[in-house]
Amino acid sequence: MTRRMKIDLAVILLKATQLIDEQGLEKLSLGMLAEELQIRPPSLYNHLNGLNELKQKLAIHGSIKLYETMLQAAAGRSGDDAVKALSEAYIQFVRNHPGLYEATFRFSDTDDKELQEAQESIVRLAVQVLQVYNLEEEQAIHMVRGFRSILHGFASIEQMGGFGLPYNTDKSLSILIDTFIKGIHSYENEKVNKDDFRES
Repeated sequence: MTRRMKIDLAVILLKATQLIDEQGLEKLSLGMLAEELQIRPPSLYNHLNGLNELKQKLAIHGSIKLYETMLQAAAGRSGDDAVKALSEAYIQFVRNHPGLYEATFRFSDTDDKELQEAQESIVRLAVQVLQVYNLEEEQAIHMVRGFRSILHGFASIEQMGGFGLPYNTDKSLSILIDTFIKGIHSYENEKVNKDDFRES
C-alpha cells in the first residue's frame, strides 16, 4: 500500500508553483491542484480559504523566493559586480519560474502586510547594493525604481516572446545593465564635482 504524502501549506505551494510554472497562472484551480496532490479538493480547505487565498500565498511565496535568489547572488559581491549579479539572478528566476513570477504581481492583495514585507525586502536589498555609489537616500530610491523597471520590463517582454529578432537576449541584458551602471557612475561623478565646486 502506497503511503499518502503528508499535506501542509509548504507542500501545497510547492506543487502549485510547479503547476503554474508549467501551465500558467490562469489555468490554476483547486481541482487541478488536488488531483496533482492526490487528495480530494475539500481537503485543501484545511489549509486555505479558497483559490484567492492560494494566489495570495503564491504572491508572498514568489516574492520571498525572488529575494532569496537575489540575496544569494549578491553575497560576497559589491558595486558593479553586485548589480550585474542581481540582474542576472532576477532574470533567471523569471525564466525558471514564469508562473510564480506572474503570481507575485497578479491577483494579490497589496495591503497584505506579509506581502509588503516580502516585496520591501527586495527593495532594501537593491538599496543596500547601490549604497556603494554614495547616492543620497532620495536618489538611491529613484535609482532602485529605475533598476526594477528595467528588470521587470525586460523579463515581461521576454516572457511574452517580444524579443523576436535573432540576437542573443543575454547580450541585450548585459548591454542594458552596463548602460544603467554607467548612468550611476555618471551621476556619482557629477555629484562629486558639484561638491568639490562648493568647497572651493
